[in-house]
Amino acid sequence: MNRARTGGAIALAGAAAIAVVVGLASSAQAATTLGASAADKGRYFGTAVAAYKLSDATYSGILDREFNMITPENEMKWDATEPTQGQFSYGSADQIVAHANAHGQRMRGHALAWHSQQPSWAQNMSGTALRNAMVNHITNVATHYQGKIYAWDVVNEAFADGSGGGRRDSNLQRTGNDWIEVAFRTARAADPGAKLCYNDYNTDGQNAKSNAVYAMVQDFKARGVPIDCVGFQSHINSGSPLPSDYQANLQRFANLGVDVQITELDIAGSGTAQASSYASVVKACLAVSRCTGITVWGIRDSDSWRSGDTPLLFDNNGNKKASYTSTLDALNAGGTSSPPPVSTSPSRSTSPSPSVSPSVSPSNPGGGGGNGCTATTSVNQWQGGFVVTVRVTAGAAAINSWAVGLTLPSGTTVTSTWNVTRSGNTWSNVSYNGHVNAGQYTEFGIQGTGTAGTLSPTCSGS
Repeated sequence: MNRARTGGAIALAGAAAIAVVVGLASSAQAATTLGASAADKGRYFGTAVAAYKLSDATYSGILDREFNMITPENEMKWDATEPTQGQFSYGSADQIVAHANAHGQRMRGHALAWHSQQPSWAQNMSGTALRNAMVNHITNVATHYQGKIYAWDVVNEAFADGSGGGRRDSNLQRTGNDWIEVAFRTARAADPGAKLCYNDYNTDGQNAKSNAVYAMVQDFKARGVPIDCVGFQSHINSGSPLPSDYQANLQRFANLGVDVQITELDIAGSGTAQASSYASVVKACLAVSRCTGITVWGIRDSDSWRSGDTPLLFDNNGNKKASYTSTLDALNAGGTSSPPPVSTSPSRSTSPSPSVSPSVSPSNPGGGGGNGCTATTSVNQWQGGFVVTVRVTAGAAAINSWAVGLTLPSGTTVTSTWNVTRSGNTWSNVSYNGHVNAGQYTEFGIQGTGTAGTLSPTCSGS
C-alpha cells in the first residue's frame, strides 16, 4: 500500500450513513469534471498522487482532466525529504510540484511532522535533539516550497484513538507537550503564505478524539498560535461508517474560525451504497461555508492503499464508477453557501512570524450584455511578500471564459500562480474554470515578493 498506516487507523467512528437526495444541475450549465464543478463553488477537488505513476498515461490523464489540487502520497514526508540528517532530497516531490504547475493545479503539502514514516536517524533520537531536528526539518522543507504550497499538513495524527481523548504517545510527544505549537510557529515563519493545517483520522464525527483536537484548535486560536485549517481524513468503511453528525462536526470546527478540508477521502464498497456515501460527503462539505475542498486518497481503485476495498471513484482500468457520477452530480447540485476567498487572512502569531497586514481592494465590473463578470481582490501582505486571491463572479448569465486585467505595482515579482494563465497584465481562465454559472464565482491566486498595494482589476467574460 502506498500510504503507510498504523494499526487501528480505521477504528469505530460512529453512526449510520447520512441519507442524501442529490438534485441535478441543468445539463446546460453542469460542469463535466470534478475540479471544474468544485471551482464553480469556490472550492477544489483534489487527489493524492505518487510521482512514479505520473508516466502512466491513464493515471496522469485522469489526474489532469479531473483534479485541481494535488497531495503527494509519500514524497514530502520526513523519510523522503531528509533521509540523512541535514541532507535534503526533493527530487520526487519536485516532480509532482512541476507537474502541478504545468497543469494549473495547486498543491497540498503532506506532512511536515508525523510520528510515522520518520527516517531511521530521527527514530533513534529523543528530547532536545529530536525537537531541534524537527524544527530544522520543517524550516528547510517549508522554505524549499515557499510560495508553491496552498496548505500544509503541518502535524499529522498526533492524537490517540479510544475514549481517553489524549495525545498519542510518540517520540515527538515526549519532547514536550508544546511540540505541535512549535511545529506550527516554525511552519509559519518558513512559509507565511501557506495555510497551516492539523490533519487526523477518526475525527469525522464528535467523539473523544475529535473533542481533543477541537480543544487544541480552540486553545491555539485563543492564544494566537497560527492555525488556519483542520483536515478530516474520512477513511470510511463498514466498521467506520460515515457519522450522522459529519456535517455538524465540520461546522463546529469552522465556527472556531478555521477552514475545514476533507483530506484523504476513500469509501469502501461498491454500487449504490458507496455512491450515496460519496454524495453525502460532498453535500456536507458544500453546506459548510468554510469547507474549502475535498481530496480523495488516490485515483483508481488499484492506486489505493486499501485497494481490496475498491474505495475510489475510478476502477482499476480508469473507468468512472457510479460513485464518480454521484460525486459529480452532488457537486453540480451545489450548496447554499460559498467559502471565503482562498487567501482570507490566516491567524498569525506575533513571534516568530512576519507581521501581516491583510487588505481587501474592490474591483471594477467588466464585460457587457448578459455575459459580463466582475473581479474582486483579497490581499494578504507580509513583510517582503504577498498573496492575492482574485474572485471572478459571473453576471446575469453564465460565462464560458473570462479574462481579468490586473496590473501589479512596479517592483513586485510573481513567484507562483494557480488556476490561471498569465499574459502580461491579463489573467485568463485555465481549461477547468472558464465556465462560471450565473451569479457564481471561481477564484485564482497570485503569490509574489514586494508590496501588492491597492489593486483595481477589470473583468470581461464571454
